[in-house]
Amino acid sequence: MTMPRTTKAAILVEQRQPLVVDEIELPSQLDCGQVLVRVLYSGICGSQLGEIAGVKGPDKFLPHLMGHEGSGEVLATGPGVRHVKQGDRVVLHWRKGRGIEAMPAMYKWRGQRLNAGWVTTFNEHAVISENRLTPLPLDFDMELAPLLGCAVTTGFGAMMNTARLQIGESVVVLGAGGVGLNVIQAAALTTAHPIVAVDIFDNRLELARTLGATHTINSRDLDLKDGLGPAIRAIIGPAGADVVVDNTGNTALIALAYALTQAQGRTILVGVPRAQDDITIHSLPLHFGKVLSGTHGGDGDPSIDIPRYARLEQQGLLRLAPLVTERYVLDEINEAINRMKNGAAVGRCIIGMP
Repeated sequence: MTMPRTTKAAILVEQRQPLVVDEIELPSQLDCGQVLVRVLYSGICGSQLGEIAGVKGPDKFLPHLMGHEGSGEVLATGPGVRHVKQGDRVVLHWRKGRGIEAMPAMYKWRGQRLNAGWVTTFNEHAVISENRLTPLPLDFDMELAPLLGCAVTTGFGAMMNTARLQIGESVVVLGAGGVGLNVIQAAALTTAHPIVAVDIFDNRLELARTLGATHTINSRDLDLKDGLGPAIRAIIGPAGADVVVDNTGNTALIALAYALTQAQGRTILVGVPRAQDDITIHSLPLHFGKVLSGTHGGDGDPSIDIPRYARLEQQGLLRLAPLVTERYVLDEINEAINRMKNGAAVGRCIIGMP
């Protein structure tokens, strides 16, 4: 097919400023391992909020495209591509899957180079590396499919792959946003008990209860040491929980998560602290079986995990529809981002493309 010359995209031009929605130029042809995708829907992950806010420090790649969970239709494939074909419905994801890792696409904006990684989803058309695409059944709901690109695979992977959660273990989840809600779903499917969800927004805690949380705590007005800690221990018992997951990246909460983990338990860090923020812990228990571990997007393989989770959703065992609570078009993306930042958005905000 003939490559479209331009497409609309949301661009990060300056940190801590709204994204700029504008027309950009696409490459004139596909390189080895590259795939042209018409993006259908994109999710907005907390990682993008962190990019905009500069939580990891100055961004040396500005201006650049964004987004790492989406759904789309394959329009064309470059040389060497074997695992997807024209007409496939696909999930766009940031972890490596099957296929070639291609060079990132060369876009232009206002006559200058516009940086992009192996996958971007805040654009109506995108040139994606083959190994960031996984096909789905043609009848899968593509509005829900972006959740399989990050929110579900990270949340479920943190439980199944990183924590290796066992039947009947106790779980505490700090932060019940897009990933945290899927940590809760994974724990519920594994028959964990109790499952304690902690957040500062009642609307998120209400959704957490529908997805499997047995107990919820609003921590907005609780002192961490003398208020929140005792409130959680009153549920899980003085010995602590088997698994405590932090989704916030708040170093004080990370320290509390570690303290709330029992002697042979696992503290799993999903959230990433700001640059220069360090945690302080008593490390001796690590020598006697306690585990403190980060998770890298759930430590899974999208090519294996995404089809598996898609089957669970189609059988009604994995619930994705309740997670999509707000819908926008690309021109409204900054409104969606602001609602995520201030907590007004309960679940995932989905950006629908024309």
